[in-house]
Amino acid sequence: MSSFGEDLRMERVSRGIALEDITAVTKISAHLLLALEQNHFRQLPGGILNKGIVRGYASAVGLDQQDWTERFLRACAATGDCAPEEDWTTFATNVGRARLARREAAEYRMRWLGAGLLLLCATAGGYLAVRYYGIRAGWWSTLLPASHLFSRAHAAFLWVGHLFS
Repeated sequence: MSSFGEDLRMERVSRGIALEDITAVTKISAHLLLALEQNHFRQLPGGILNKGIVRGYASAVGLDQQDWTERFLRACAATGDCAPEEDWTTFATNVGRARLARREAAEYRMRWLGAGLLLLCATAGGYLAVRYYGIRAGWWSTLLPASHLFSRAHAAFLWVGHLFS
């Protein structure tokens, strides 16, 4: 009994199609097609990509894609060279978990950024409130030494404070 790869190669040769022609049509590299014909399934990329390679090959040669994909899966399972489909579901689950972890990390950073901004606003508001009431009560000027730079800012602040009183 012949193998999957031999049958595939015999179908291609009987139709007079060169391996380079399949490569040109499917854009699948020749070494992957050759590995498929030689039953070297470990050289294939794996998972769903293997099925795509078989479907592309079968389509380019004019064979039934579904039938040859099933034959490939049986041959692959018989040799044990292909990873089972559960590995791909595990992979997809892990990708989903990684995305959720990244999203949660971003939300965590945004919460801390919001808390920091809130603390900054509360500190600035407290400073301005103490300064405003300190100036109105007359004890603020004793807290900081008077200087030429602060005198203009102090006068402007008093003017703004006068507007709101």
